[in-house]
Amino acid sequence: MITIIRTVSRVRTVLVLGLVALTAAGCSSGDGSASEAPQVVVTTNILGDVVENLVGEAAVVEVVMPPNADPHDFAASAQQAAAMREADALVVNGLGFEEGLVDTIEAAADDGVPVITATDAIDPIPFGDGEDPHLFTDPARMRAAAALIADQLGEAIPALATAEGEARVTSYLDSLDALDQEVEDLVATVPGDARLLVTNHDVFGYFADRYGFEVVGAVIPGGSTLAEPSAAELADLVREIDEREVPAVFAETSSPTRLAEALAGEGADVAVVELYSESLGEPGSPGGTYLGMVRTNAERIVTALAPQAVG
Repeated sequence: MITIIRTVSRVRTVLVLGLVALTAAGCSSGDGSASEAPQVVVTTNILGDVVENLVGEAAVVEVVMPPNADPHDFAASAQQAAAMREADALVVNGLGFEEGLVDTIEAAADDGVPVITATDAIDPIPFGDGEDPHLFTDPARMRAAAALIADQLGEAIPALATAEGEARVTSYLDSLDALDQEVEDLVATVPGDARLLVTNHDVFGYFADRYGFEVVGAVIPGGSTLAEPSAAELADLVREIDEREVPAVFAETSSPTRLAEALAGEGADVAVVELYSESLGEPGSPGGTYLGMVRTNAERIVTALAPQAVG
């Protein structure tokens, strides 16, 4: 009887050890690395592209907003909200940019998810009664944000601290430096008195600050596409456009252009030029990546304001 009990005990021990070994094997890939990569959720597709370039295959990156989404009225699905609250890290723009996601972001933070805010990397410029969240229109400020994101993701993604991870981050930061220089060279062809921006809504303040442009006005008042202009505000802007001889109004690909077209119809003899502003374009389009978005915008602005410099 004693022998039988001891045999059963040994069998149980072997089974337990076997299960432990199987569990350990299931949590590792053949090269000894974790098969379940860190999960990073990013609110905007602009930041999503930046994060994907920073982390490569060291993490699984889920982007909440699809191409051409309007971040001011975008609401997450139940599945996306759950992913945000279960992520190893959540990357957000901040300063109220993601108007429809504020409650979900706060819920994720309350659940203990590390929230990395891109605008924490900059000194925001004034924006009405608040601070401007549109840092991404300036690649130099985006470079500072990317460096902050990479640094703060280090705890959730240990692979970023490896030589390969550090090299990837450095390479992307260098590409942002090169982009900044490229834009500076492009806009250098625009005379100072022609560097005038009228936009669909107020989104290019950081671009103007970086490259010496003046924001004459915006069709939609404030920084949100959810606002509506009054007839008096439109009339004032038309008068300003005529007096300053502004040749173009820049509208966003991510929001309707009807107001910019209406402005032109009110008597302002201007072209309506679409820019990628608050969202990337579809994959493969000129604005399908952050680098492509900024480069394309600069080219279109220069072409509209100083066509002789491009032609």
